[in-house]
Amino acid sequence: MENRKLFEAKEFKNVKEIIYESAKKYNEKTAFVIKHQENKEVTYENISYKGLLEDINKLGTMLYEKGFKGKRIAVIGKNRYEWALAHLSNLLGGIVSVPLDKDLQYDELENSLIRSKAECIIFDEKLTEKMLEIKEKNKTCLKEYICMGEIEGFESVKKLTNNGDKLLQEGKKDYINAQIDENAMNILLFTSGTTSKSKAVMISQRNVASNIYAMQCVEDIRETDTNIAFLPFHHIFGSTGMLMMLAAGVKTVFPDGLRYIKQNLNEYKVTLFIGVPLLVEAIYKTIMKEIEKQGKTKLIKNAMKISNFLLKFHIDIRRKLFKPVIEALGGELRFVISGGAPADPEISKGFNNLGIKTVQGYGLTETSPVIAAEDNKHMKNGSVGLPMINVTMEIANKDENGIGEIRVKGPNVMLGYYEMPEETESVLKDGWFYTGDLGYIDEKGYLIITGRNKNMIVLKNGKKVFPEELETLINRIELVEECFVFGLPDENDKNDVKLSVKIVYSKEVAQEKYKDKSENELFKIIWDEIKKLNTTFPRYKHIQNMILSSEELIKTTTKKIKRQEEMKRIVGAPFAGIPETRDTTVPTGGNDNTNG
Repeated sequence: MENRKLFEAKEFKNVKEIIYESAKKYNEKTAFVIKHQENKEVTYENISYKGLLEDINKLGTMLYEKGFKGKRIAVIGKNRYEWALAHLSNLLGGIVSVPLDKDLQYDELENSLIRSKAECIIFDEKLTEKMLEIKEKNKTCLKEYICMGEIEGFESVKKLTNNGDKLLQEGKKDYINAQIDENAMNILLFTSGTTSKSKAVMISQRNVASNIYAMQCVEDIRETDTNIAFLPFHHIFGSTGMLMMLAAGVKTVFPDGLRYIKQNLNEYKVTLFIGVPLLVEAIYKTIMKEIEKQGKTKLIKNAMKISNFLLKFHIDIRRKLFKPVIEALGGELRFVISGGAPADPEISKGFNNLGIKTVQGYGLTETSPVIAAEDNKHMKNGSVGLPMINVTMEIANKDENGIGEIRVKGPNVMLGYYEMPEETESVLKDGWFYTGDLGYIDEKGYLIITGRNKNMIVLKNGKKVFPEELETLINRIELVEECFVFGLPDENDKNDVKLSVKIVYSKEVAQEKYKDKSENELFKIIWDEIKKLNTTFPRYKHIQNMILSSEELIKTTTKKIKRQEEMKRIVGAPFAGIPETRDTTVPTGGNDNTNG
């Protein structure tokens, strides 16, 4: 796949080399923008590439002074400059960085700290109460608590950075001169644990640096770009993405929250971002809703047909034609990378039709993360693109349809699971990493993901159903906010299951278009749509039961459904499969001839 290289990129052995090169190459250019808000007054602070490296060396010098050389430091909080600074200070000094999810429940957080053996934690001030509790219970190895903001009773990142500056001026150079072992564990990252207990993944700097190089070779990321850091940094795609932006000389800004997406895209004139499909979808739906309100849906659809026809002759008028739509997103947005979960091909297609290049990537925490991705020249709707230039990919144990488990080799593959030798051996075999994901490679080399091995529903007749495939289609129903497809044990045959779906309906759509409808009536409307969908599937894929809910599905912070927890909630609920308020004349599907 070496011929896939579209852009020139320099390959580095470790993250330290990347940051030093960027500080030299981009110098006074802005790396991060910090927004300060006091009452109604808003100011912006620009941190240059040179300034970033200086801050890293100051904070890192102080961390060494406190005795954390060769130790482990946890980092927890929302995406902000201090998070990036803490993580980078760890990496450039060879300190093991342990990024943690800020939304972890107390028990999970304490357990992760115990398992990681972290001796210091750098935390967001919003987590102060949890930190005080952890300190009081004293079950972890933590000796030092450093706050990202200014909180009484704790040392702050700012104070340590200032103190580190003094030490550097006194000639302390041991941190700056630290040698990096690029093959040693330098990041300990907990998986989101959607299907089982979270595993601690051991990542080296070589793993991350190799993936950054591969992405730079194929993705159109420019030093004139402004990126908004939507993906949480504790997620591998978020932190590697942040490093990739720094490697490319990009300016990174921080969102104020999901409610302010549109405002932030306008405020910073954002040109690109990496996001989970749920976020990408939310932005697209916002655009489409605005178009519908203005009564321009038909006009836009016809314009898309014309512009797509002209594209066949290499005439691209999309950005001019859809300028008013793009203006609603700040006017500069040109590139979106979707990752972290399966994306709806229709959403990617919709963005691309408007002239906003949208590509999908696929990977795992264990692969640092990207295995395959689309790019400017290699796009196929429904696929996750081609393998990265330094990754070898195969499909193992194929079935009659060519579907099997995706396995990969490459410098981005993790060192293993921390203190879990059996789990490591079960996925790392003969140099291959077995992903647990199922898919196939088409005749042109594109990877199509069909589902997760552990999520696959096997029917009594041996037929296999991938819930993700059905969920993508059901999610397109207007009234559906999100859904979860599962196998409900068949009361008439204990060895079989009935394909069922739990649907969370959109309160917004219900309010706008079905204001006078009861929940029973909404159930009937959605069920009729499910029956129509059933006619497009083979009989064994027909949905036979439906639960309607207004309560959000249980998800990880990267918006993946926690399937086991949802199943527990469903099986434990009264009248599973039948909403308690349902009109008894509405079929649940089990005895309805039209839907199998």
